[in-house]
Amino acid sequence: MRRLVRQLARQLARQLARRLVRRLVRRRAHQLLQPQVHSTRSAPCAGWAAALIGLGLGLLAPALAAPPPPQSLRLISLVPSLTETVCLLQACEQLVGVDRHSNWPASVRQLPQLGGLDDTPLEMLVGLRPDLVLLPPSSRLIPRLKELGIEALPLPTQSHADVKAALQAIGARLGRSAQAARLWDDAQQQIQQAAQRIPVAVRGRRVYVEVSTEPHAAGPASFIGQTLQQLGLRNIAPEELGAFPRLNPEFIVRAQPDIVIAQRTSFERMRSRPGWPGLRALDDAACSLPAPRWEVLVRPGPRLGEAADVLAQCLSQSASRHPDGTRSAP
Repeated sequence: MRRLVRQLARQLARQLARRLVRRLVRRRAHQLLQPQVHSTRSAPCAGWAAALIGLGLGLLAPALAAPPPPQSLRLISLVPSLTETVCLLQACEQLVGVDRHSNWPASVRQLPQLGGLDDTPLEMLVGLRPDLVLLPPSSRLIPRLKELGIEALPLPTQSHADVKAALQAIGARLGRSAQAARLWDDAQQQIQQAAQRIPVAVRGRRVYVEVSTEPHAAGPASFIGQTLQQLGLRNIAPEELGAFPRLNPEFIVRAQPDIVIAQRTSFERMRSRPGWPGLRALDDAACSLPAPRWEVLVRPGPRLGEAADVLAQCLSQSASRHPDGTRSAP
């Protein structure tokens, strides 16, 4: 009985301590977001306040030592693919906020939205009391969150290896490592099955994948490029330029890819670019993808296998239209 009472007392102490620290963190975030006004008269008060906060945190340290259990972690995801990863690990209910672009599964659309990578409202984020924030390594929020005592987990997702590592890292934090391993194995199996459905006439064809209109391409080192390679395609983007290089439009036209893969709205505007009417691959719109299928392709998460299916479908359509791989001359 005494042991049970002690356990309950410790649990209550931790809960009270966390509430107090979260209040202090929110207050500190509010201060960071306000213009700084310096006053020599207020300096002693500020010193006493800092000392009292430091003393309080020191006294509360034992109660805060034990992190919350994985199943009760409050998560914020600022990357759509990481949002999808959490949900595919059956932990969607632990999300308390997401970025504005996270839209799958549909349930996450009901969560508070925290802008994008460059305009995340810090005070709103702090108010959601997250235990862990998932974000890209390039985010400028990382040092601010560290200053506020909020744990950030930066995860790169440019390649297949990155996607696997991110899945494993999130799975470990959520106590779902075995499930993460199964998701990765399932994705790889789906990619292999999609590769078997690629028509022989398509194998070896040269592709250009446009991920933004600058134009940026998905290069061979990107997760998209690596999936295409597993499907038996070749990439016109030079590998030495990195995962998502910006290409000279003239280079693309001179390269004359056999297939162009792009979001439908971008694909439809390509002919209006100087010199691009001469790009023969634009005669075939089989791989101009509507938004839902495009999002599956460009989000580096456990749905890599579904992305391979999207590619297999459009490449098969392209092969049926041009079985010998030829295009009409400009």
